[in-house]
Amino acid sequence: MLKVALLCSDKNHPVYKALVHWKALNEQRYDIELLTSVDEISNKGTLLFLVSCSEIVKKCHRDYFEHTLVLHASDLPKDRGWSPHIWAIVNGKNTLTLSLLEAEDKVDTGAIWKKVDITLDGSELYDEINQKLFDAELQLITWACENVYAVVPTPQDESATNYLRKRTPADSEIDINKPLVEQFNQLRVCDPERFPAYFYKNGCKYKIKIEKY
Repeated sequence: MLKVALLCSDKNHPVYKALVHWKALNEQRYDIELLTSVDEISNKGTLLFLVSCSEIVKKCHRDYFEHTLVLHASDLPKDRGWSPHIWAIVNGKNTLTLSLLEAEDKVDTGAIWKKVDITLDGSELYDEINQKLFDAELQLITWACENVYAVVPTPQDESATNYLRKRTPADSEIDINKPLVEQFNQLRVCDPERFPAYFYKNGCKYKIKIEKY
């Protein structure tokens, strides 16, 4: 039986529940561990998936597995770095690309196993964007488990890359002097619990949450 480990650093991250669900659906097919820290890696396995993993996974950790794979929401080698799908939506894109790649010491540089596109219609809010992204991530995890011994990875073109900076709370600030329509994409991507949109007025800070009727 294929031995699979899923490493997500934060149980409060919204993707964690999706990973728990995938594990429940597939535990008859694979021997699955759901981990929250590299310190929990102790068993040899076939595949280690890094999903919203904020830790550095060194070669000594990766050597426990035949393959260590990362899910990165951009059309690599474009847009390496932090929160690529968030930056893409803020910049008006309605088609996202999710890449499955091999983990290396240098972040987001490994060979590509597979890519899938995610189509948005421009109306989705944070939870709906997450659902489409998580569905695609689980699709690629399943695909990797089914094709682990048949895949032919494709090296990245180092001349075609760029790096995105890490988002900060300041990126969730709304300018009340600008039209709402100009900032709608910024509102859409703000995590209402962890990184809510906000604005300042008369020396006070106000939190914004939006939802569909």
